[in-house]
Amino acid sequence: MIHNIDIKKTAIDTLELEATAIQKLTQFIDDDFITVVNQILDLQGRIIVTGVGKSAIIAQKIVATLNSTGTPAIFMHAADAIHGDLGIIQKYDLIIALSKSGNTPEIKVLVPFLKQTGNTLVAMVGNMDSFLAQHANFILNTSVEREACPNNLAPTTSTTAQLAMGDALAVCLQTCRQFSDRDFAKYHPGGALGKQLYLKVSDLSDNNGKPKVAPSASIREVLITITKYRLGATAVIDTDHIVGIITDGDIRRMLEKHEDLGHLTANDIMTRNPKGIKREELAADALHTMREHNISQLLVIQEGHYAGIIHLQDLLKEGII
Repeated sequence: MIHNIDIKKTAIDTLELEATAIQKLTQFIDDDFITVVNQILDLQGRIIVTGVGKSAIIAQKIVATLNSTGTPAIFMHAADAIHGDLGIIQKYDLIIALSKSGNTPEIKVLVPFLKQTGNTLVAMVGNMDSFLAQHANFILNTSVEREACPNNLAPTTSTTAQLAMGDALAVCLQTCRQFSDRDFAKYHPGGALGKQLYLKVSDLSDNNGKPKVAPSASIREVLITITKYRLGATAVIDTDHIVGIITDGDIRRMLEKHEDLGHLTANDIMTRNPKGIKREELAADALHTMREHNISQLLVIQEGHYAGIIHLQDLLKEGII
């Protein structure tokens, strides 16, 4: 039985080996890499990324990263390419072929056909003397000294290097294009990430009511209003101006301080100068403000006027938190 200490050492050795391999990739960021980035920036077509085996899996991830950061890309399996999928390639596309050895049978069959199309061929390869490297227009060197696999067989360090080089390529393209978080949101409309980047306060607050009371409102009126709208708060409005907010917490504190509630009004218990947020702001900004001030509601403002309430629960329901 393997002892825990041996498991821990093996895991650490694996991570250190792969981290060292990635660090050494910095030596391979050369003129070819720069030229490839510039050619992609000027590309009229798409990037076709291909590979076989574990390299094909990494190729799919690179395609996903490129697409999500503004560079159109398509995955083409090297084995399928020679059985009809070559039709994917169009005149102005650039092809990136991934292979550790650069000498796999599928690559050797595929490369001559790729050369016939006249498209630029970029090799992301770990063997500079390989068939793929010799026939490529440009090389992205992902050489590693050994695999993390104890037998130096299973693709581990080599695929990590390919993945890191693909990320370096995608981030360079993203930076050169000045691809902003707003651009990113266009490609990620679903899930929590997309919602943080595009969902506005109004998208949530417009679904809520607009509880409000006058400063002279009785405590009974305040309680009825808060209960009716189920937002845990109500705005206090005086001649169309926000003068305060009353929350469930304010009600509890009032009960602790006063036994006779008959003479109290909204003006007596409200929190003055309440925190607010503009209707057109991002919902993620509302969350930041709530966290910063340790509160659960924000008054929503439109052109200086009261437009509703956004509650922490609204953000929870949308998965923004």
